Amino acid sequence: MGRDIKKKSEVRSQESGEKTPRTGKPDLSVNIAGIQLKNPVMAASGTFGYGEEYAPYLDLNRLGAVVVKGLSLKPRQGNPPPRIVETAAGMLNSIGLQNMGVEIFIEKKLPFLKKFDTKVIVNFFGDSIDEYCAVAKVLDGADGIAGLEMNISCPNKQEGWLEFGTNPDLTFRVVSAVRKSTKLPLIVKLSPNVTDITVLAKAAQDAGADVLSLINTLSGMAVDVNTQRPKLGNIIGGLSGPAIKPVALKMVWQVFKTVKLPLIGIGGIMTAEDAIEFMLVGASVVQVGTVNFIDPQASIKIVDGIEDYFKKNKIKNVKEMVGSLRI
Repeated sequence: MGRDIKKKSEVRSQESGEKTPRTGKPDLSVNIAGIQLKNPVMAASGTFGYGEEYAPYLDLNRLGAVVVKGLSLKPRQGNPPPRIVETAAGMLNSIGLQNMGVEIFIEKKLPFLKKFDTKVIVNFFGDSIDEYCAVAKVLDGADGIAGLEMNISCPNKQEGWLEFGTNPDLTFRVVSAVRKSTKLPLIVKLSPNVTDITVLAKAAQDAGADVLSLINTLSGMAVDVNTQRPKLGNIIGGLSGPAIKPVALKMVWQVFKTVKLPLIGIGGIMTAEDAIEFMLVGASVVQVGTVNFIDPQASIKIVDGIEDYFKKNKIKNVKEMVGSLRI
């Protein structure tokens, strides 16, 4: 089994076109679906605004990529407050995908991000297949965008509000349609709120996804025993943070053994050690999310920590780590 996993890892690395370092310094660069990253650390969507909000606190040039807050075709107001609740080892959020809309982003936010030597990945979503395609087409014509990340954990208003990301047929249909609407590398972000995530991963792969990112938040809720009411205005929200890391690791490992696409690991990454765990189970890249609210410089510390780990363990490049878990 270990040899099979190693072989699959080598195939992915060869397809990505990663280069070996010319010096003794570890090579942290990664190429996923033609997106060349200087290192495997991205700021996760929904936790880093549009990048500009964090610029005073860290050098955006140090990041592999910034994944901006999810965008829809038109501006959205989001859910009623309260919208964020701290939980044991995590956070529940019910922001409701509030955003400025894709056109305003391109006009007012993208020019700022283009000033930096950091890849810009745009997370986007829709209430219908047509809306997903419309957003993708608008983004496809914008200069400075390296790739798109589809949030498929959204309900389809044309199918009784069934979530795209929990049904393999809907996943295939929406990814297939978007694939025809853009030439940009297409990352599909998978929902963990399913019985078998590998079925959804295969559907996305078959539909034309270039990369898979996982996991999105787990569905949860919190209750105030004093008021005897839900703590979130929308009652239910998405759980993120360290509490979900074991679930995320398991799902990345399962998907790594199932598909041939490069993977982006997400879920409770607080330190470089957390990021390395995801690389060991099959992620070529990681996204750093909830910890950004605690420490705005966490992503940079994780980049430095990965480099230190590589030096200490005499690892030359990222591809040596991906999927190298010892079984």
